[in-house]
Amino acid sequence: MNAGPPLPPALPDWNGDVAAARALQVELARRVVLADAFPRPPRTLAGFDVGFEDGGATTRAAAVLLDADSLQPLEAHVARVPTRMPYIPGLLSFRELPALLDALARLSRAPDLVFVDGHGIAHPRRLGIAAHFGVATGLPSIGVAKRVLVGEHAEPGPVRGDAAPLLHRGEAIGVALRSKPRCRPLIVSPGHRVSLPGAVEQVLRCLTRYRLPEPTRLADRLASRRDRGA
Repeated sequence: MNAGPPLPPALPDWNGDVAAARALQVELARRVVLADAFPRPPRTLAGFDVGFEDGGATTRAAAVLLDADSLQPLEAHVARVPTRMPYIPGLLSFRELPALLDALARLSRAPDLVFVDGHGIAHPRRLGIAAHFGVATGLPSIGVAKRVLVGEHAEPGPVRGDAAPLLHRGEAIGVALRSKPRCRPLIVSPGHRVSLPGAVEQVLRCLTRYRLPEPTRLADRLASRRDRGA
């Protein structure tokens, strides 16, 4: 049987070709699986977030591994790599992914489910950082963002767990989820090997008294160099 041409790498060397990068996003997005393919219940979770240092010359990625039952951190790591490309709207995942992959490699074990501070399929070409990370690693992933990148939603109700679909071109690409009363909703979208209902369910499961679910809250704090609060 002819297997056809090989699939392109998820992170080719950056050569400044924006059109080619956007075309690769479209191709990689076709490989995203929007069905739950993670252990139920998961045993371990990981949270990832990215920041920048040295005026943007260094990309810093934080990875935190948690016990899924207690939501207590098991280990945490920070990876620093040279930034491979300038900021280009819609192509942020190409800029952040090298540091995220380095941070993942520092974990002592692969997590059952990954939460990434950023978007999954809630992206113009359906390949935000959580989706790109999931396709590149094969890990089930969820995007948890603080604001909308693309699409529109009604205001969700005021109670924790209230949600409104995020729609773009007639397609539900995520939800606006009220994670804490009197706080702006989070934008939750599946990344890879997770359904939209599954993504919402797992985010709700990981909420404590903060706006952010514990995996991305802890990663955000580490990536942002904040000693306390979130």
